[in-house]
Amino acid sequence: MSMSTELFYLLPEIILLVSACLVLVLDVVVGAKYSSLTYILSQITLVMAAGAVLYVDPGHPVTAFGGNFVLDPMSALLKISICLFTIPVFFYSLDYNLEHGLQKGEYFILGLFAVLGMLVMVSAGTLLTVYLGLELLSLSLYAMVAMHRDSRTASEAAMKYFVLGALASGMLLYGISMLYGVSGTLQLSELAAYIAGLEETNLILIFGLVFVVVGIGFKLGAVPFHMWVPDVYEGSPTSVTLFISSAPKIAAFAMAMRVLVDGMSPLLHDWQGMLIILSVLSMIAGNIIAIAQTNLKRMLAYSTISHIGFLLLGLIAGNRDGYAAAMFYVLVYALMSMGGFAMIILLGRKGKEADLLEDFKGLSDRSPWFAFVMLILMFSMAGVPPFLGFWAKWFVIKEVINAGFPWLAGIAVFFSVIGAYYYIRIIKLMYFDKPLEMKAIKASREMRMVVSINALSLLVLGLSPALLMALCLRAIGI
Repeated sequence: MSMSTELFYLLPEIILLVSACLVLVLDVVVGAKYSSLTYILSQITLVMAAGAVLYVDPGHPVTAFGGNFVLDPMSALLKISICLFTIPVFFYSLDYNLEHGLQKGEYFILGLFAVLGMLVMVSAGTLLTVYLGLELLSLSLYAMVAMHRDSRTASEAAMKYFVLGALASGMLLYGISMLYGVSGTLQLSELAAYIAGLEETNLILIFGLVFVVVGIGFKLGAVPFHMWVPDVYEGSPTSVTLFISSAPKIAAFAMAMRVLVDGMSPLLHDWQGMLIILSVLSMIAGNIIAIAQTNLKRMLAYSTISHIGFLLLGLIAGNRDGYAAAMFYVLVYALMSMGGFAMIILLGRKGKEADLLEDFKGLSDRSPWFAFVMLILMFSMAGVPPFLGFWAKWFVIKEVINAGFPWLAGIAVFFSVIGAYYYIRIIKLMYFDKPLEMKAIKASREMRMVVSINALSLLVLGLSPALLMALCLRAIGI
């Protein structure tokens, strides 16, 4: 393959890198006077990157740069999803940052570099490429969390995230070094071939797998590697929490697929057992601890942990349908999470975050429409039919039963019922409690429209989930 062809396959990443650097220079030159210019150029960059993914998609798996870069249907779907999900995230964040005096070009520039890191992770063909993409994403997120320098909670959250993230990155790198020491290769396809050729499992190989699973568990926020999630979600500015809770989860799923499925599929029974433990602990801890929360951002953080438990069920199934169900779940979760945090931004105002459960009391009296929007979001997260969240849980539970783990499906259903309590509690507060105040919701028409579309898409797609599932099955294509 010629160098020009290989560079052509890298067109989305090149567009993101060049545009992010140009936007950074422009932001420094024009300063705060034209702050909206950074936002507009960032959105144009994301649209161009998504278009470039479609343009360069060969329609079949190809590798470039000596196997370091992989282009296949899975990478195409996930890259487009990351870019398209980041567009409304940036839109929601613009209103929030303006309202709370955080309108800095750094937010969108760091966001673009984070997206670049995600795209590298999605197309990683070697363990080294996985690590480089992960570090680019992580370093951008650390800086975004600490962006509100006057906030003690944001600084504390950034410090916790950085320290724990560095620890997890070190463990992942240690695991990668073990795998390389045993196999003599960093390429995921060669690693899988080496493991398949072994007559008996190497102990160092298993230790390397354990450290790699720790790194993946941290990025996903699975128990017991979840310590950073509640504090970072609560302490960060809501615009940053919104970003962290959406597209990076898709990238973390891609990381798990590349490393565990592409690189270590012969060790399926080994990492399957590890993921079962992470999944069960995440569903238990996430759903039970969320019940005790009074802060909505913190409640949604524990909700995220429980959703990761469900997501892992698809990977545990260990087959094409299970991986497709997990991909379906992570895309649906990103859409739901984005809407949930957008509602916090919508109801907030200057100097006041609407991040407490009591802020949603009597919302139906203040705004019947947005109470209905929040109802859709909460019912979808709880897994109530016919919303899209129901189908996400249905598919992973169905696949884990087909894989021979009916007891695991029973645990998932049980804790899904328990988890429904704290979602329905918010609906009860909106429709049956008296509002603390009757102030009108101050939000632009565009903001109201995008939040409404976000929520309604969960209902519309929930009525025909087969379309999205067909895309996921095609993307997996094993």
